[in-house]
Amino acid sequence: MKKDILLAGVGGQGILTIAYIIVHAASREGYHFKQSEVHGMSQRGGSVESHLRISDGPVYSDLVPKGAADLILGVEPMEALRQIPYLAPSGTIVTNTVPHKNIPNYPPIENLLDELRKRSRTFLLDAAAIAQEAGNPYSQNVALVGAASPFLGLQPESLKSAILEFFRDKGQAVAEVNLKAFALGAQSIQAVTP
Repeated sequence: MKKDILLAGVGGQGILTIAYIIVHAASREGYHFKQSEVHGMSQRGGSVESHLRISDGPVYSDLVPKGAADLILGVEPMEALRQIPYLAPSGTIVTNTVPHKNIPNYPPIENLLDELRKRSRTFLLDAAAIAQEAGNPYSQNVALVGAASPFLGLQPESLKSAILEFFRDKGQAVAEVNLKAFALGAQSIQAVTP
């Protein structure tokens, strides 16, 4: 198994939480992995990306080469679109449709979504609505992990264990809401995948 994954969003959207969940799930399953983050102006809502490389053999570089990403997981649609040069021809995009308009000239959302739809394996989800249904608007990132779970090459139980581990210190209620967000995200992608 080998997966090259690129996470894209802006500061404060939980990109590093997603990375933690995925790499800890991979570790539980005995995979090798490397992770790298690019933070930009993350403290001011700027671009954040994380490269994750998971394999059953040694991983020598922590950066996904251009044209090689099996998955782009976007918490913000414009940031997902920025990462298209990294997408492999057979790669998949799973992204939130809800923009984080952190610049005055943010393009019309429909233009962004139309551009994303040009790739045959693109799944657009309203992660804000999923998180709201789960009971916490801040669980959008975990809902997207659930939506991306069929494309990660990892067992759902490993991902759920990593979610519980990450949120353990925040209390049982917070952990449960995030598990629900994960489950709802997974259900939402099942509804749109063949």
